[in-house]
Amino acid sequence: MKSFYIASSFSNIVNVRYVAQTLEYKGYINTYDWTQNALARDANPVTLADLRSIGQQEKDAVLSADVVVILLPGGKSTHVELGIAIAQGKRTILYSPNDVINNPETASTFYHLPELEKCYGPPDDLLDMIIGAEVTDAAV
Repeated sequence: MKSFYIASSFSNIVNVRYVAQTLEYKGYINTYDWTQNALARDANPVTLADLRSIGQQEKDAVLSADVVVILLPGGKSTHVELGIAIAQGKRTILYSPNDVINNPETASTFYHLPELEKCYGPPDDLLDMIIGAEVTDAAV
């Protein structure tokens, strides 16, 4: 069974949940659903121990995922998670609802590494890219 992790921001929670729920419906396993983490989202005081725990959970989730989705716009940790995924040779898909990832003035240099897959458009295009590749891999 394939597993996934989605890195993004709380401001993008609707799209993150849509993609995650669709993948779960298709039989994928979410290695960590940070959208359920009220501690990081709410205005409650967060301690350094809380941050360490959340960071460890997110790192472990990236390391155990078969596919890592970077769903832009991202949050504070999104690009760290991107770096971990790249360094570990994970299948990593960089997604944006528009082609801002190809704008040299705003895009990170890391967005253009050959090991990244890029997708922009509606979230369903991202899902087709993830699920379609898995179907193609299974047929080989």
